[in-house]
Parts: sequence; structure tokens; C-alpha cells
Amino acid sequence: MPPTSEIRPQSVSAAPLTRRTVLKAGATLLLSVLAPVRAMAAQILAVRVWPAEDYTRVTLENDAVLKATHFMVKDPERMVVEIEGLELNPTLKSLVAKIQSNDPYIKQVRVGQNRPNVVRLVFDLKEEVRPQVFTLAPAGNYKHRLIFDLYPVKEADPIAAMIEKGNWSNDGNTAKVDNPASSGASSGKPLPGETPAAPPEAARPETDSKAQELPTRVADRHDHNGKLVRMLTIVLDPGHGGEDPGASGKNGSREKDIVLAIAKRLKTRIEEIPNMRVMLTRDGDYFVPLGTRVEKARKVQADLFVSIHADAFVQSSARGSSVFVLSEKGASSTAARWLADKENLADSIGGVNVRNHDRQLASVLIDLSTTAQINDSLKLGKSVLGEIGGINRLHKGSVEQAGFAVLKAPDIPSILIETAFISNPEEEAKLLDEGYQNQLAEAIVKGIRRYFAKNPPLAKNRLA
Repeated sequence: MPPTSEIRPQSVSAAPLTRRTVLKAGATLLLSVLAPVRAMAAQILAVRVWPAEDYTRVTLENDAVLKATHFMVKDPERMVVEIEGLELNPTLKSLVAKIQSNDPYIKQVRVGQNRPNVVRLVFDLKEEVRPQVFTLAPAGNYKHRLIFDLYPVKEADPIAAMIEKGNWSNDGNTAKVDNPASSGASSGKPLPGETPAAPPEAARPETDSKAQELPTRVADRHDHNGKLVRMLTIVLDPGHGGEDPGASGKNGSREKDIVLAIAKRLKTRIEEIPNMRVMLTRDGDYFVPLGTRVEKARKVQADLFVSIHADAFVQSSARGSSVFVLSEKGASSTAARWLADKENLADSIGGVNVRNHDRQLASVLIDLSTTAQINDSLKLGKSVLGEIGGINRLHKGSVEQAGFAVLKAPDIPSILIETAFISNPEEEAKLLDEGYQNQLAEAIVKGIRRYFAKNPPLAKNRLA
């Protein structure tokens, strides 16, 4: 056995070596946990384009929050967008083919990997636009979304646009005017590695110049004897649209499609009545925020506001039609409150720029309802509900009340019609049937006419 003096140096020297080894291994493990992992590029999950005369929306749905910057370029008009933390993938490339030739504002789009981890989009525009670029947190069935809303700098006059789209005039032959689509390729230089823009389709014919010569404000009109006739303006509001599909049926039907079809049938029927004209808050598949719907009705100084929906409930046995009006004192039932809360979520699902939304809510939707408006709405709702009860079972035999944001125009009688339960397979089949849609439109028209027969509209100053 070696002397103790020979053992100690080995023991002492071995201990620090062991500690050093352990510390080194521990530090390596700690660094591997704490060291920043190279960020993986976000993935684009879906791209969607919603063209409309009001504005065009482009949506990029992704699995993470994206940081985007944008700037405008003149001669020709372009919007350039740079998105950080992104690598070009086939889904994003598919955006090129989604731009339609009749899009009012976008001529074409080019996409490219501008530099590592940065993608550039170039929107070649048909006219000068006022863009809003913002992100949306996950909502409904959607992940993170990056939104580009392109609004025209020169907004159309709402009354002139309503007349332009209507079928009424003194001779009954008012023409509908389409937006001319620009043609021709962009003069912008392609980006490195970008997907070339799809070839433009043939441009639509130029708009008839006479059809564009519309007055900026048309209040009423004269009959054949030269007498001034009081025109009644009805605003129809098909719920949901675009990013917000609304409720869905078991057979795949979507609320936004059904209510738009019903609203168009109703519009046609109302315009057959002398001295009535109609504006739709949306006439295609695009999203309109709740406050904007109210604002549109007020801009044309509507006499009535009718919002059209197709209800859904967790139990498929729920059935029947309903009519709702605004309440200042709370909902008339738990179901009415639940429904109002659900419908008021449309903005978060459809996608609203919060900065503008807050200002809009402050100016339009908060504490502006009046007792007179609610009383008139109740009368209108009762007339319409009575007629609808003749073609479909009623969910409840009286008009219900709740805090629907879309009904908060302070000076316009407003109702919300739940036409039927899309979640009920039997009623879903009804809602998809053209015959039932026509019956429903006829019933609503009868209810509106009955309301006006008992409550003649007051004269309104329709000058701006």
C-alpha cells in the first residue's frame, strides 16, 4: 500500500478535475437550454382576396405574428410591402393568381424573396388608394392574420351609388354601371426570384359617360305630373361576409351566402314598389364592420334598417324565425342576450382595424339610441314578425330586444331578422330553397308596407 503522502496529491488533484468536468458539462447543458435558438420563419397558411367596390381586402393567414412595413410609389401607382421573418412558400406565391381582372383597385401583385427572411409584395394598383395595414390575433377558426385593406382615395357618393345600382327611375330603365377595369402590364421592375404576375384578362368595356352623370344628392323625385314624391329609402344589411362566414349548416351552407341571397331577392321585390329604393350594406362576399353598416345607413338618411341573419344554436332541434330590436335596459331573454353577444363578435372574426374602430364606435355606436327609435323599431318588428309567422314557425311569438351593435342608429327604425336556424337541418333546407327565400322576401315586404301604412314617414331634409 502506498504511503498516505502519495495518495493525497492524487485525491486532491482528482477532485478538482471531476468538479471541472461536471461544471463544464453543466454549463454546456445550461447554454443549450438558454441559448437563443435560431428563429424559424413563419409559415403562410392561407391567402385570401376579397374585392369589392367599397374596398379590397387581402388576408395572409399565418402561424405567427408578422411584422410588415409598407410604402406607396407613384407613376404608376404601387404599394410595396416588406414582411420580416418570412420565407416564400407556394401558398404565398398563389396570391398572384387570386387577383381577379375585375378587382376595382388591384391590377396585379408580384411576390419575391427580397432578401433572407424578408418577403416583398408589390401591388400594382388601378388607382390611388388609402391603405390600412394591420394584424389580427387568432379568432374563431383563424390563426394570426396580416390584413391589407385598400380603400379608394375618392370615395363614391352613397346616394348616387344606390341609385346607380337600383332598378327604379321615372321610366324604369336606370342602367347599372360597372367599374372599369384597367389593363396593361405594370412598368415596375421584377424582384429577384419573384413570381411573375398572371397575364391580365381582357378589360371590360368603358363605362357609358351618360350613366356616370348622376347628381351628388338625390332626395326625392317628381312624378309624371311634376309633383314632388317622397322617396323611402330602405337599407338591407346581409350579416357577416368575407372573412366572417357566420354560422354554418350541417350540409355545408354558410350564413353569409344565404342572407345575401335573401337580401338580393328582397331588394328586387322592394324596388318594384313605387317610391321605394334600396341600399345593401354589402352586395358581395366581403366583410363590413358593424359600425360601418350603421354609418352607411345614416349617410343615405335611411327610413328603415333591416339586418338579415340565419341563426345557429348548439342543439340542432332549435327552430323558428325571430325579430329583434335594440334594448337600452338589457335583453328580453337569456337567449336574446346570448345571440346579441354572438353577433357582436363579428368584428373580431371579420377583422377590424382597432385604431379606426375605437374612433368609429365613439362617434356612432355608443349611447346614441333613443326611446323614439326603439318604439318605432318595435312597431316595425311587430309588423314584420306577423307576416313571417305566416310562412314559418316563430321561435317566439313576440319581438325580442337585446344590445345588438348593428341596431344602434339613433334616428332610424332598425330590426334584425333571424330568418331560421341554419343549424337545424330541416330549416337549413328551407333557407337554401329559392321558393322559400322568395316567400320570406314577400313576407318582409308586406310587413314593411304595413308599418308605413300605419306610420307614415316624416319629411326629411336630405341635403348634405
